[in-house]
Amino acid sequence: MGQRTPTAYTARPSQSSSIRMSSLVNVPTATTRERRQAITHTSIVSAVLNLVLSAIKILAGFLGHSQALVADGIHSLSDLLSDVLVYVAGHHASQQPDQNHPYGHARYETVATLALGTLLLLIALGIGWDAVHRLFEPDALLKPDALALAATLASIGVKEWLYWWTLGYAKRVRSDLLRANAWHHRSDAISSIVVLIGIAGTMAGLTYLDAIAAFIVALMIARIAWGLGWGAVSELVDTGLESERITEVAQTIRSVGGVRDIHMLRTRRLGGQVSADVHVLVDPDISVSEGHMISVLVEQRLKREISDMTDVTVHIDPEDDASKPDVPPLPLRAEALARLASLWSAIPAANERQRLLLHYLGGRIEVEVFFPITACQRTGSDPERLCAELAEALREDSAFGRVRVYFG
Repeated sequence: MGQRTPTAYTARPSQSSSIRMSSLVNVPTATTRERRQAITHTSIVSAVLNLVLSAIKILAGFLGHSQALVADGIHSLSDLLSDVLVYVAGHHASQQPDQNHPYGHARYETVATLALGTLLLLIALGIGWDAVHRLFEPDALLKPDALALAATLASIGVKEWLYWWTLGYAKRVRSDLLRANAWHHRSDAISSIVVLIGIAGTMAGLTYLDAIAAFIVALMIARIAWGLGWGAVSELVDTGLESERITEVAQTIRSVGGVRDIHMLRTRRLGGQVSADVHVLVDPDISVSEGHMISVLVEQRLKREISDMTDVTVHIDPEDDASKPDVPPLPLRAEALARLASLWSAIPAANERQRLLLHYLGGRIEVEVFFPITACQRTGSDPERLCAELAEALREDSAFGRVRVYFG
């Protein structure tokens, strides 16, 4: 064991230095392939069924004299267009990161979801406008018959099955785009129920009920469109996770050994995935490799315990720099060593040093110097006196703070 000489000079803290550790982790290939297959499979099946349904409902609406069923058929036709969007977006979103898209292509899903929401909103406005127009013109009201009623019942059954089937795939592969498309199917099933009520009521003698049902369908479609579009916009502008999930992420990080505190925790969504970057406060005297190991443990624990977390960037801080004022930049190692050599040139024992560590803390550089146990014997210097001389010499340069000397 060597002898440790205590420090004789202490600096005031004013700025931090930190080690940057980051890792961009791609979604595993198996998950990407499964998501692509799920999107392709559901899109093709949905497209075929929506094409058949839209044709049946629009034709039955015209032949069966139901404005609401025609509107519902147009809604199903929009489902067909959405299936095409889902297929195209899913194909692009499943591609691996490349030079132009280093964070991957997950937001193709987000853009497609926004496009789908916009499409639904336009359709809702058209259906609502036509329904209101007919309500104010009694002669334009239609009188549906049994053909329209049968087509509506078939639509409800098929669209409800499509909802549950697509939602199952969305949960399995964690795809917001598939979830949005599932709710599109559910909206069609619900709108068909409203159409069913309107047709049955009109057939019973309530002549306005079919047009009212069409207007209600328009409102329902508009509500769903707003939800999809707002969610997509929130993601595109990098809205963070909900406060409850932020708390969960923070607690997970603090549970890692070596983490003293955190600040500047930021999160965002990329398709069905979650990304986070955080500044982690650690002991200021640990080594670079230990700081790196702490960052790796933080990353691994977040990915293991936080659902959908796939990308984590950890910034290691030896001190809390969140409230520190800006200070002039300090010299890096090469320049700092040159200054120390000049400051200590008049101290013969300083040339015996074996190793030197620099700690950028409090806006100044703290120095740790390691000497062999025989250094003072060869130079005739006393350890306590050597420590005092080294510290006194550093007073001439404001970039340096305290010095700690070790013998061993």
